[in-house]
Amino acid sequence: MCMTVDHIIPSAVGGTTTEDNLWLACRCCNEFKGVQTNARDPKTGNVVNLFNPRQQIWHEHFSWSKNGTEIIGKTPCGRATVLALKMNNSEIVVARRMWVSVGWWPPLD
Repeated sequence: MCMTVDHIIPSAVGGTTTEDNLWLACRCCNEFKGVQTNARDPKTGNVVNLFNPRQQIWHEHFSWSKNGTEIIGKTPCGRATVLALKMNNSEIVVARRMWVSVGWWPPLD
């Protein structure tokens, strides 16, 4: 999986190129994110901020499916982020399935 530097608040909408606004992200997730900073929670219909890895804790907003191939959003922020970034797109789910089969996935924490 190719990683890229992501602007948590995209520079196109005023985000800065400073350490507190940068994070490593999967290239595909970053491309799907684009200039989004919020998205609609599919459960409540409310527009919420996307997950901010600098300010929020991953396991509070996400979990892994039992087979370890899909990310489950646990909160409005988590659910909206999973959909907006297409974190369970078919290509990544196939890759995760292969990683699971050889014991590389899911991450332990």
